[in-house]
Amino acid sequence: MRNSSFTAQPVGPVQKLLTAIVGLSFLALALMFSAVVLVAGVVIGLIVWGYLWWKTREVRRIMREAQSTAFRSPRPSGDVIEGEAVLVEEIRALDR
Repeated sequence: MRNSSFTAQPVGPVQKLLTAIVGLSFLALALMFSAVVLVAGVVIGLIVWGYLWWKTREVRRIMREAQSTAFRSPRPSGDVIEGEAVLVEEIRALDR
């Protein structure tokens, strides 16, 4: 079993240094990639927000006008009585 490919070889200082350099390089690449993805997400989000803002400007104008005219319109006069009505059917017994 000594010649098995799964036995651990002692690691030298040069191999440790190379492993650290490769690991830090991968970490730096991952950070740069995540920064690019974050910036791309922000840019795409701003583009979508601007598009929706531009497309809904007419609807927002109509809503502002409707709101301002609703406050200027005269209120109907009179009392409003709210309530409930229940229909009760009476059955009268026929006297024989």
